Amino acid sequence: MKLGTLCYVRQAGRTLMLHRVKKDNDFHEGKWNGLGGKVELGESPEECVVREVREESGLDICHPVLHGILTFPSFDEVDDWFVFVYTAHEFTGTLIDSPEGTLQWIEDQAVLDLNLWEGDRIFLPWIDQGRFFSGKFTYRDGRLQAHEVTFHPFQLCPPAATSGWGSMATGA
Repeated sequence: MKLGTLCYVRQAGRTLMLHRVKKDNDFHEGKWNGLGGKVELGESPEECVVREVREESGLDICHPVLHGILTFPSFDEVDDWFVFVYTAHEFTGTLIDSPEGTLQWIEDQAVLDLNLWEGDRIFLPWIDQGRFFSGKFTYRDGRLQAHEVTFHPFQLCPPAATSGWGSMATGA
């Protein structure tokens, strides 16, 4: 199982997308993707997404927002992937010439018209629905075979009772 992150950096009605056209033998060759990659040993998903966005774009994101989790069984015909999906609206820095591909700001309404993985067209709209999602996308030979999703509403939890976990965390 490989752990990864995927981030859609958004600003002023546009999303930063990466056109994967630079690396030899790139499984994603020719596709447009958000930014992200593998979680390194000892790294949290939040640390990974910040690092990956910086490495691929030159931008330092602040306060990435987790929207969901996606699983991709044998996505690359070898490994299962478990991917944390984020957006980031706050960042500093200047775009670099990415080693992964060509970076381009795309109008939000045009993102689904790009050459995306089939599953991306399904899960990208979920990001704006205000529900946490857990999805599974099964591909074979680069083609989407099936998908399923469970949505969880974002909700604030009531304060913990004095005998609950909240009191344990404070040492009471």
